[in-house]
Amino acid sequence: MSRSSTDLVTVGRVGRPHGLDGSFFVEQPSERAETFKTGATLYAGGEPVKIVASKRGSGSRPVIRLDRKVERGATLAVPREALPPLGEDEFYSFQLVGLEVEEEGGRVLGRVKDVLDYPANDVLELDSGVLLPLVEACVRQVDLEGGRIVVSVGFADPD
Repeated sequence: MSRSSTDLVTVGRVGRPHGLDGSFFVEQPSERAETFKTGATLYAGGEPVKIVASKRGSGSRPVIRLDRKVERGATLAVPREALPPLGEDEFYSFQLVGLEVEEEGGRVLGRVKDVLDYPANDVLELDSGVLLPLVEACVRQVDLEGGRIVVSVGFADPD
């Protein structure tokens, strides 16, 4: 059964092959190890695929084999409703995309276009071209219901 991309949340991408049995490294994997356990179902190209083998590869990236061939670079996803509930003041990165970002004091900086995964911390990429670190010193409040993020003054160049 095919699912629309709006019902799915990306948890990784098909990376380079590992061995000769069809296994591959998962690029940009979800931090939740259970996502890639043997027997789990993922979606590739909107179609379900089952993980038939799973282990940890170099750099702690998962190495998995699926029940059918999937092209390198393909997005691996799970249904949005399959995500575990989060605690108070926690959120998934995809929930931030589209939120308006403003400085304390009200100056609007733009909307979140993407959340970039950097080694030290995630970075909010705004539609205005501004990049903001997703760290406590910068991000003061995330209001999912209100559709906005409030950041400290001084992290974005003034207009």
